[in-house]
Amino acid sequence: MRSSAGVPGIRLRVSVSPWLVIVGGLLAGPVAAQQRPAVPPPTNLVAPGIPGVVAAGTPIELVKGDFRRTEGPVGAPDGSLLFTEADSIVRIDARGGVSTFVERSNQSNALAFDATGRLISVQRAPKNEKVGVLYPAGSEAVLADSVEGRPFSRLNDLVVDRRGGVYFTDAAGIYYLPPGGRAARVVDGIPNPNGAILSPDEKTLYANDKDGEYLLAFDVRPDGTVGNRRNFARYRSLRIAGHKDPLIAEDNGADGMAVDNDGRVYVATNVGIEVFSPAGEQIGTIPAIWGAEAFTLRKPQNVAFAGPDRKTLYMVGAGAVFKVRMLAQGITTRAK
Repeated sequence: MRSSAGVPGIRLRVSVSPWLVIVGGLLAGPVAAQQRPAVPPPTNLVAPGIPGVVAAGTPIELVKGDFRRTEGPVGAPDGSLLFTEADSIVRIDARGGVSTFVERSNQSNALAFDATGRLISVQRAPKNEKVGVLYPAGSEAVLADSVEGRPFSRLNDLVVDRRGGVYFTDAAGIYYLPPGGRAARVVDGIPNPNGAILSPDEKTLYANDKDGEYLLAFDVRPDGTVGNRRNFARYRSLRIAGHKDPLIAEDNGADGMAVDNDGRVYVATNVGIEVFSPAGEQIGTIPAIWGAEAFTLRKPQNVAFAGPDRKTLYMVGAGAVFKVRMLAQGITTRAK
């Protein structure tokens, strides 16, 4: 059995060692979650070498590890990082200073900026789920709160294209909201869709399938609809399909994503940040995970490039924020 690159002692899939499948199950199971011991995030992680992506031995720095919840990171125009924390939006500046950017966010999850500088989020407050504008102050607006006559269910992720159109996900599918138009479902048939991101040229939409083996890809049509669904890349982190043991991993952990200027795709999963080439080849993993020694996996839930030169990769999840200095540069033609 092969060990995961850069993740010593953790083996994968049905070749997966009990470490990964058990800790994944403990992360997911409601009973086990109540028994999880407190495991502080580490301060000694380092990145493996991934050609063109990150130099071997680069420190993975812990920015802060005691947030209540960390999700939805996005690089802001000034080089800072924004992310969601409970019901607020938090800002981390280039020097590591932490401040509150938006005090009340209607329980926002994912964030993105459009070309005019508006901060758009998927908002998940009970009985008030919507896609809307949070910032600048005074420009708050609802962009969509239902589709096809029904309210949204567990809104999750979004990406804004250069025209201002919004792709976003919920438990029932993937939607597209054209500028000034109405939201419509463009993808269904994925049991558990999660993160969504566009290629740099915006001709391809990528989407995570937490219950599947593959990161999915779709061709983007001129009107924003999508087609030609295909398996783009196989996750290194996989569930064992059909297993009855409640300690076996619930899913592959595939969550938020980012892309760089060269078209590589970065996916937060149960083994860290998996990096795929534009052709769908697995080219490495950044192992920002911890807690396996206590049988409780803590992992990144989302990832984003930020910094003045967009060469700092931030990883958020389990109440922590990490960053690593990259060779690769995040996309510069839109926020994420």
